[in-house]
Amino acid sequence: MEKGQHITDIYGQLVFNDKVMRERLPKDVYKAVKKTIENGSHLELDVANSVAAAMKEWAVEHGATHFTHWFQPMTGLTAEKHDSFLNPEKDGTVILEFSGKELVKGEPDASSFPSGGLRATFEARGYTAWDPSSPAFIKDGSLYIPTAFCSYTGEALDKKTPLLRSMEALSREAVKVLKLLGHDEVTRVDTTIGSEQEYFLIDKEMYKQRKDLLLCGRTLLGAPAPKGQEMEDHYFGVLKPKVSEFMHDLDEELWKLGIPAKTKHNEVAPAQHELAPVFETANVAVDHNQLTMEVMKKVADKRGFACLLHEKPFAGVNGSGKHNNWSIQTNTGLNLLNPGKHPAENTEFLLFLMAVISAVDKYADILRVSVASAGNDHRLGANEAPPAIVSVFVGDELQAILDSIEQGKEFTESGKVQMEMGAEVLPHIQKDTTDRNRTSPFAFTGNKFEFRMPGSAVSVANANIVLNTAVAETLEEIYESLKDVSKEDIPSAVKELTKSLLEKHKRVIFNGNGYTDEWVVEAEKRGLDNLKSLPDAMPRWISDKSIELFTKHKIFTKEEILSRYEILLENYSKTRHIESLTLQEMVRKDFLEGLIAYQSDVLDEAIKKKSILPDSPCSLESHVASKLDCVSAKIIKALDKLSEDTAEAEKNTDALSCAKFYQDTVLADMEVLRSYVDVAESMIPESYLPYPTYGEMLFSLR
Repeated sequence: MEKGQHITDIYGQLVFNDKVMRERLPKDVYKAVKKTIENGSHLELDVANSVAAAMKEWAVEHGATHFTHWFQPMTGLTAEKHDSFLNPEKDGTVILEFSGKELVKGEPDASSFPSGGLRATFEARGYTAWDPSSPAFIKDGSLYIPTAFCSYTGEALDKKTPLLRSMEALSREAVKVLKLLGHDEVTRVDTTIGSEQEYFLIDKEMYKQRKDLLLCGRTLLGAPAPKGQEMEDHYFGVLKPKVSEFMHDLDEELWKLGIPAKTKHNEVAPAQHELAPVFETANVAVDHNQLTMEVMKKVADKRGFACLLHEKPFAGVNGSGKHNNWSIQTNTGLNLLNPGKHPAENTEFLLFLMAVISAVDKYADILRVSVASAGNDHRLGANEAPPAIVSVFVGDELQAILDSIEQGKEFTESGKVQMEMGAEVLPHIQKDTTDRNRTSPFAFTGNKFEFRMPGSAVSVANANIVLNTAVAETLEEIYESLKDVSKEDIPSAVKELTKSLLEKHKRVIFNGNGYTDEWVVEAEKRGLDNLKSLPDAMPRWISDKSIELFTKHKIFTKEEILSRYEILLENYSKTRHIESLTLQEMVRKDFLEGLIAYQSDVLDEAIKKKSILPDSPCSLESHVASKLDCVSAKIIKALDKLSEDTAEAEKNTDALSCAKFYQDTVLADMEVLRSYVDVAESMIPESYLPYPTYGEMLFSLR
């Protein structure tokens, strides 16, 4: 911030938000836009023209020269095509124009984006459509307009369109249930998200020397550093000056874009950090998280860092996730997952709680698919993140309440407990009614659920599309069970239904340690799935249950479901293929040169020693040379096998079979090759290595 500026001066200064619209739009136009945002009503062209004129004028005042329809194709990234506001006149001058038609609709080429078979390569036309519910913003001299992206024939080719559909589905079903419960004033229910973002920062110059990080986002080679995270001294530790400066710059850039960055701290692994925002409506929160990842990388680059968002950039230390804090709130401000002071008596809360728990149990496999990726496969279940088994943590108090419901007994509140800190000077604080559980994939944390399985690099849209739709389905079932009950009998019927849902879905509730082998055994007894990888999980995406869920609520057509199945499997195989080729090239062209050079120098040293000391056994040189020769042979053998198996994988034309081959064979080959290279690396002086080591990268920041 400039001298004299306050946070409130810069927050949202590059956003065409409600305050700006209220100031710049005619009253009738402003009301029409607000109606569209709040109720989803159609926006007329004359209104769009008025908005476009005001938006262009505001953007130009802030230095914008271009506009772009900003969308989220199935690549998992964002896409943009920039057009200037310039319109040449006959006299050689120019005027600046931006019409309502240009605001509402764009026509990017859709042929080069993933479609999973929805579009042939020669069928190029695609459309972007303005999403008024997510405000436009200015970045890098362009006006960015958040949009949905679809094909010429109307199929969704992006993540925003199905997310908006899922939000509408949940709202529709929740409102129906709430009206049965007497909330006639509620007209809309929003899902809100706060996406915690974990990331690594390393020196940019070191990053440039690592071909694996450049091409794959993760290290494919690397012996462990002498020190990792075992001292537990990095988590919440003092921020290093350069990192603190980066975080300060990042906050400012995010605040200008109206992104409510709130919390920042060091994470568990060395060089790992986290940013957490304030809750926002799901659609805006997803857009903002995509922007956050982009801004992180840009600010890091300016500060001499590389920002790594891969789920597992370094083996042997904590990976990165993106905890999806999810809640449901009415347009009247009521959080439906807030237990209140007396949760046992809050039947409304308990009903919605069970709606979510039921949805998670019934559609756990599809939730698992929603967070599946090649990167996240390295993280889930690795004793650092939630297991791949989906379960729900509710905590001690809620568990006791649910037990009393199931047993038909009265629940007795224990009351708040004052913490005894053992020092009179410390303030009196109230102990929470339950502890937290870091091992739970889906944990209730006060007035929200924290879905901890999403990976750090991916869009959280997928997880929320599935979660919203699954909860919409259970709410519809609840409505059908209660719709014919008389008003007087609703309270007792709600209690009975809550009990019935609990008995049916309690198997998914688990408050213990999800990292233990015992839980894996127990989960199997309960009939809970343990889908360890993307290839294991993907068939569930195209199951009859999945297709029925999404088509019933009009989130996806069957064709859109099948297309995403093809895209995810293809992306998985392509990722593993690139990783395999990168690893082979690093070993052949880079590592072996250093290995041979060091072996040669060791043997030369032995020859020199023999020339001076003919009777010397050259024990040290012989030992090192012998070990390196042995591991070299293993490296060559493993390298050849990886090359052969990768070539075999290229011949496989079936999407699922190909992905499974990469998972079971190629990835296993890569891990074997890496193990031998890492052994050799640990014996070679750093001066012979063609890339920086783990120790250098993880502990280089000061």
